[in-house]
Amino acid sequence: MEILSSIIKENNKNLRPENKVLGVAGSPRRNGNSDALLKQVLKGVSQESIEYGLIQLRDIQFQGCIGCEKCRKDKICTGLNDGMSLTYSQIITSKGLVLVSPTHNYNITSWMKAFIDRLYCFYNFENTRPRAWSSQLADQDRKAVLVAVCEQEKKKNMGYTLEAMRIPIEALGYEVIGEQAIFGVFDKGKIKDDTESMEKAFTLGKDLAKSLI
Repeated sequence: MEILSSIIKENNKNLRPENKVLGVAGSPRRNGNSDALLKQVLKGVSQESIEYGLIQLRDIQFQGCIGCEKCRKDKICTGLNDGMSLTYSQIITSKGLVLVSPTHNYNITSWMKAFIDRLYCFYNFENTRPRAWSSQLADQDRKAVLVAVCEQEKKKNMGYTLEAMRIPIEALGYEVIGEQAIFGVFDKGKIKDDTESMEKAFTLGKDLAKSLI
């Protein structure tokens, strides 16, 4: 375990942010509306000749933060060695971030929540009371766009889905340059018939890519 933790620390310590984008999908439904929207955003990114990567959280084996606090010393998550450990290099090296989640019970999915919680390792804390903190990802011109999909038609039914993504990543140092909230869509892949929403997702991707150039 300690050997693996050392490898994780060594592999990530010298990485630097680059002008590329990482898309993160938080839906458990394969080829559903969230997947279609994320692909559309990344299609917009590619139109500006910006490199991108994609993480489907449902396809990696990982768990939420366990609060071991080892990251305060190691500056990366070493308390857990799982699928999330393999994503940190992509997060560090990608200035652009796309988060897409359907609404589950007025909030983001448990997969997206666990992913965001595991970004806790990028915080630095001081021994003050209350503790002063900063982010290792701050002041690097990082940009993000957020997309949320809700079956219901009223804004209140989306609950905290966008806020649950926006607030923590802004704290980490990302500037959210665009958001898209989509209502009244549930049937698998139905969003593809919504030309306006698909065009907006594409434009979000282009705007994100342009903000990195």
